[in-house]
Amino acid sequence: MPTRPAVSVLLPVYNAEHTVSDAVESILKQSFTDFELIAIDDGSTDQSLSILKTFAAADARVQGVSQSNTGIAGALNNGIARARGEFIARMDADDISLPTRLEKQVGYLREHPACVLLGSRVILVEPFGSPLYETDHQTDNDPIVAELLSGVGWAVVHPAAMMRADAVRTAGGYRSEFVPIEDLDLFLRLSQLGTIANLAQPLLHYRQHLQSANHTRFAEQEAKKRACVADAYQRRGLVLPPGWSPPPRRQLSIEAELNQWAWAALKHGNLRAARRHALSLLGRRPISPASWRLLYCAVRGR
Repeated sequence: MPTRPAVSVLLPVYNAEHTVSDAVESILKQSFTDFELIAIDDGSTDQSLSILKTFAAADARVQGVSQSNTGIAGALNNGIARARGEFIARMDADDISLPTRLEKQVGYLREHPACVLLGSRVILVEPFGSPLYETDHQTDNDPIVAELLSGVGWAVVHPAAMMRADAVRTAGGYRSEFVPIEDLDLFLRLSQLGTIANLAQPLLHYRQHLQSANHTRFAEQEAKKRACVADAYQRRGLVLPPGWSPPPRRQLSIEAELNQWAWAALKHGNLRAARRHALSLLGRRPISPASWRLLYCAVRGR
């Protein structure tokens, strides 16, 4: 029987043919090599599954799993059932893990046995990979749990998370009724089994794009937070205050996102990306002088 790996990396994939290769390669290039990568294709209709099969044929650590579309909770629970590792690391098909991510997280968890969930700060990037900014996530248990109990799932970045597999199973895995805030729900349940931390060092490039759940399911996320947090309060023997509401979450307009992405790409010399974003913005704001200025700078290259 094969030796049990230290880490099982769970990568749910749905129609991610343009980014999944980079995501997988970022795991295969880790300085820590004692892992299995369980990539669950959730009924993709593009070439995602074919790409995963190619990786699996070339590297025995990769499992390309195909299933009919169930959504992210079903895909992740399938991965949990297959996982053999002591730790479960999450990864998304549009993000990039930095080379020492697994090494740093495994080291911390082995030094801190009470910790059941470990994230990290991340670097946000625009759709083509140019850095936007580094996050300033809380690093200690109490402020992280306080944020989770206020409805802030971003307190731990889901694709940057590493968890103890036994704790995930004890907590019951992911619950489909709380999608698309399945991470907040699981993290709240894990917080009752041990401590939570974030490493101050950024270990993931978190890709921004207009197809992300933060754009396409923003209202649904907000609507489900009250039920999720109320459930957490009840498990703690508490009652959610009648007037409770999650803290306001700032969401940039698509135009503001495109503007931010274009300038970031231009700053980092990614002219092709800068020009694409500038043209998209011009299409939305064709009479805006700022749109034309941005396009001019993108074409000029500075």
